[in-house]
Amino acid sequence: MIMQPADQALAIRALKSAAPYIRMYRGKTFVVKAGGGVFGDDASTRVLIEQIAILHYFGVRVVFVHGGGPQVTELARALGVNSRMVEGRRVTDREAIDVTAMVLNGTINTGILAICRELNLEAVGVSGVDAGLIRAHRRPPVRLASSGEILDYGFVGDIDAVDPTVLSKLLDNGLMPVVSPLSADDDGVLLNVNADTVAAAIAAALDAEKLILCTGAPGILANLEDPGSLISYTDLEGLARLREDGAIGDGMLPKATAIEAAIRGGVRRVHVVSYQAPEGILGEVFTNEGTGTLIVEDIDALTPAEQSGAGA
Repeated sequence: MIMQPADQALAIRALKSAAPYIRMYRGKTFVVKAGGGVFGDDASTRVLIEQIAILHYFGVRVVFVHGGGPQVTELARALGVNSRMVEGRRVTDREAIDVTAMVLNGTINTGILAICRELNLEAVGVSGVDAGLIRAHRRPPVRLASSGEILDYGFVGDIDAVDPTVLSKLLDNGLMPVVSPLSADDDGVLLNVNADTVAAAIAAALDAEKLILCTGAPGILANLEDPGSLISYTDLEGLARLREDGAIGDGMLPKATAIEAAIRGGVRRVHVVSYQAPEGILGEVFTNEGTGTLIVEDIDALTPAEQSGAGA
């Protein structure tokens, strides 16, 4: 491909515009989380990892956390294992935890690493079990507010603590950790922990500059039925209002909880972007305009310029 002068000028202007952000974020830690929806399509997966690779090449310390819900459901169905989702979270029995381990620690994690190798991105696959990264306990049965049902989530874990030592060692050596959210309790029993929850906890433990949640939607929508109702920025108070108004559906409920936990844990900015857009992450990070939704603790802390653009 031969670049024409107009294309060269456009590329140079883009680099000049991005340069202040590149300087600002070099050496900073970003935690990027992508759900399993993106991994059902090879082209979308590659586009996402190419963007993450560019962050890495620019000197950002990236931790990539992945989910795998659709793939777990597909394999469970093929094996005749029941699969149930309640309020965006998976009920996981003994058979289901085995399927979850096969998909998260096997198919998806290894597939991501293969693309990283092709892109000359030095990455290492780990899970919450490795080196005590995520310590969790089995979630006790809960009564659902919607129906009054007593629900046992099975081998689903709630996080007790995060020890990010193994991630820090990898990052310090120029490697990108690719994290499966599978974890275990102190007795070594495998537990399925929500990937959004894991990403938020890791971001807080690493004192990350940003948590970036990649979804099938363009960001957080004021109206679930209207893709054009994208909210450019909001804060924790605004997020709570959206939840109360029903603008945050089942799939977004764990993300909303994770967003709040990350910000309460010290992460300055959380971004929700589309993994379907080839510029989703890079446009959000390296431009004033952004591409998705920025969430901060308090909107009043944003400068007027940031409020007019809402990116970065």
